[in-house]
Amino acid sequence: MIRIRPTTDQDLDVFVDTVHAAFGRFPETPVEGGGLWWSALETDRCLLALTADGRPVGTAAAHSFELTLPGGALLPVSGVTAIGVLPSHRRRGVLRAMTRHQIDTFRARGEFLSVLLASEATIYGRFGYGPATCTARLTVPCHRAALARPRARGRADEEAAGSVEVLRRADCGDLLEEVYDRYRRAQPGALSRPHRWWALRAGQPPVSPAPRHVAVHRDADGVPDGYASYSIGAAGTLTVDETIATDDAVFTALARFVLEHDLVSEVVLKHVPPGHPLRWRLADFRAGEVSGDTDWLWVRLLDVPRALTARGWCADGELVLDVEDPFLGEHGRHLLTVRGGKAGCVPTDREPDLSLDVRDLGSVYLGGTAPSTLVRAGHIRAHRPGATALADALFRTGRPPHCLHWF
Repeated sequence: MIRIRPTTDQDLDVFVDTVHAAFGRFPETPVEGGGLWWSALETDRCLLALTADGRPVGTAAAHSFELTLPGGALLPVSGVTAIGVLPSHRRRGVLRAMTRHQIDTFRARGEFLSVLLASEATIYGRFGYGPATCTARLTVPCHRAALARPRARGRADEEAAGSVEVLRRADCGDLLEEVYDRYRRAQPGALSRPHRWWALRAGQPPVSPAPRHVAVHRDADGVPDGYASYSIGAAGTLTVDETIATDDAVFTALARFVLEHDLVSEVVLKHVPPGHPLRWRLADFRAGEVSGDTDWLWVRLLDVPRALTARGWCADGELVLDVEDPFLGEHGRHLLTVRGGKAGCVPTDREPDLSLDVRDLGSVYLGGTAPSTLVRAGHIRAHRPGATALADALFRTGRPPHCLHWF
C-alpha cells in the first residue's frame, strides 16, 4: 500500500536524498552562494510516496511558472520535475499514482496546462504529455564563420545599431533577469524564470553560480536587449549556454561577437530554435553543423476547451476534435471555432474532423508540430478531405515555439 502526501520544510533532506537515490546518484557538494537545483523547489508542491511503514520510495514536484502562448497570453502552468521512484519499487504503480495525484491537484488549483522536461521519451506519453518544442546545437568552426550581408534590396545590416560589452556573470544578475523576462513574454513556448530562481542561483548557467562571461547587447539608446552566456574550454571551444535576444538582428550581433572571438577554434551555440535564420547568415552555409536536435518542453492539456480558447490563432475556421484521454479515462468531442484570432470551444455531437489522443493535442498546441505530421505518422485520424490542411492552418503560429529554461 502506497501513501502519497505533500512535503513540509522538514522533509527537504529526505526528498532530495530519495530523488537522488532513484537515479543512483548522490546530492552534489553545496556550492558557496547557492546554486543547488533543489533550492528552487516549492516545498508545498512536492510529494513523497511512502510505504505502509513510512519509508519514502518516490518523489514528484512542481514549479509555478508562466507559459507564453501563441498570441502572447501568459498562462500559469505547473512545471513537473523531480520525478523518481526507487529501483526497489518500480513497476508497482508508484509513478502512476503520483502522476494522478499531481493532475488532480493541478486541476484543483484551476490550471488547465502542465509541462515537463522528459528524462526519457517513452515515459510521459502514457500520462497524456506530448513533446511540444524542440531545440538544437549549432557548431561553427571559426575559420569558416564569416557572416554574409543580407541580400534583400534596400535592407541595411541591422547589427550596426547597438553595441556589445562583456561582463562577468557575477556582476550582471539583475540585468540578465530583466532581459530574459522581456524575451520570454514575446516568445511562444517560453517559461518564466521566477525571481527566486535568480536570487538562489538555482538551475543551469547562466542562472547557476558557475563562472561565465556574458556578452550583453545594448540598443542605440544603451538599453540592454540581449545577452549570450559563454565559457571557453581548454581545446579552444567557445560554448554558449544560451542566447537571449529580443529580435533576429540582436541574435545575429551576439553570434557575430562569439564567432569572431580571439583564440577560439569553434563555437557551439546551445539551444538554437528550429529553423533559426543564423545558418542562412553564414557565408558558407555548410559551416553550421546542427546536432543534438531533441525535444524539450512537453505539454499536457488538463481542460481542452479552456486551453484551446486561451491561445491566439492565425487563421479562421471550424474543426470538430474528438479527443481521448486514456490516462484520466475521459473523452470529449469539441467544436473549435476561430474568428479574428480568438477561439470558442464547446461540446458537440457533430461528426469529428480529427480524432486524436490528448498527448497529440499537447504536441500541436503551441504550433511547433503540424497536425499533418501526426496524421502522416498514424497518430491523428482525419475523417474528411481538407481537415488536415485546415488544422495545419489553424494551429500554425507566426513565431515557432521555443523553450530553453531548464527545470
